[in-house]
Amino acid sequence: MGLIGQKKTNYAEFLQRKTDHGVKHGFDPLFMPSFLFDFQEALVDWAVRMGRAGIFADCGMGKTPMQLVWAENVIRKTNRPVLILTPLAVARQTLEEAEKFGIEAHRADATTNPTTVQVTNYEKLHYFDATNYAGIVCDESSILKNFDGKRKAAITEFMRKVPYRLLCTATAAPNDWIELGTSSEALGYLGHTDMMTRFFTNKHSSFVAISGRRDKYRLKGHAVEPFWRWVASWARAARRPADLGFDNDGFILPPLHENHIEVKASRPTPGALFDLPAITFHEEREATRRTIQERCEAAAEKVKGHKISMLWCHLNDESKTLKDMIPGAIEVTGSDSDEKKEAAAHWFVHGGEQRRILISKPRLFGFGLNFQHCAHMTYFPTHSYEQYYQATRRLWRFGQTRPVTVDLVYTDGGSRMMGNLARKAKAADRMFADLVRFMDQSMTVESTYEQSEGKVPAWMASK
Repeated sequence: MGLIGQKKTNYAEFLQRKTDHGVKHGFDPLFMPSFLFDFQEALVDWAVRMGRAGIFADCGMGKTPMQLVWAENVIRKTNRPVLILTPLAVARQTLEEAEKFGIEAHRADATTNPTTVQVTNYEKLHYFDATNYAGIVCDESSILKNFDGKRKAAITEFMRKVPYRLLCTATAAPNDWIELGTSSEALGYLGHTDMMTRFFTNKHSSFVAISGRRDKYRLKGHAVEPFWRWVASWARAARRPADLGFDNDGFILPPLHENHIEVKASRPTPGALFDLPAITFHEEREATRRTIQERCEAAAEKVKGHKISMLWCHLNDESKTLKDMIPGAIEVTGSDSDEKKEAAAHWFVHGGEQRRILISKPRLFGFGLNFQHCAHMTYFPTHSYEQYYQATRRLWRFGQTRPVTVDLVYTDGGSRMMGNLARKAKAADRMFADLVRFMDQSMTVESTYEQSEGKVPAWMASK
């Protein structure tokens, strides 16, 4: 190739990297098994043809079989392995699903590199070499924003070296723009900083109110539609098959019963004659720690009426107190080994005991796990909507056959948290509705970017 031809190719690659919308890096599917539902087949077909894509499908819609089939397609195309990254304790569940569907998969081992699907958790990524893989899947990719900057950068850098990339998550940042920018950057599209510069402003005099609060950044007024069209160019989102134009048959959620249980503090706020509602963050934190005993007693009382329950907490003192109050309950904390975490999750799902009570935190077991055998949970609310949504969706998901009961236990000092969660839930619904609406439009409009060969005059080519 001459100098002119080389420059032309480099410039074409430059334009492709700079294009706003998702560019196809994939291929025609080579493997589409019959066990996929029609909407799952459509999503996998699109993701394989894209090569680098995001699937934002709600809990119970089958992201695990979809990512396994996507990975198998990449393996058959390249004859090289694909790495699936999962949250802690989810790797075992993914391997069980692979065995169920007849797709060869193994727990990843840095000393071997079989040409199969390999599964490991995010925390072990530094043991592996990106150049050994043709594809990578980030399961529950919304967890990326919970990692510190160094680890998040390491994951993104690892993905940049892998040709085929897939992100799968149930929630697409209901009120956190950072996640969408991180996802786009990891896939090789618009970077996070470029996204913020192009679509957002930190000038509150010209913004579109999305969430109802004064966040640091807001979508520019003229950029709302272009932003969602851009997201829809590299991602597909669905809370039910109908969002993709398919029948919801078999994907109807059972009733969800949320019980609000407000307990009174036995001791008043320090320096006060009686307990006062918490207003500031520091007051809320003080009230949370001061009422551990009362809230745990209320949660333990609710568990008595159920044989299988999931108890969510956020503080080590909460989990320890609950374990002391509930005979036979299993407590899992962050300091436990990966093996113990996986064993506890497996026991909770497959254990032979009729009564099984698991105590843990949303940041440990709140992503990816399928606990649809359980229909009762208790939860100590915080301001994090995503943690509550994910914790609830471990139980209340497609495939659950019974009504799910959620006991929300808080003190009168936590009333502001409850209002905040309700506001964030509405913001999440609006965000998803916007994404689905523009996704529907983009499904009929292909990217306008095309690479075309230009003719170079003979007198130039000969030089």
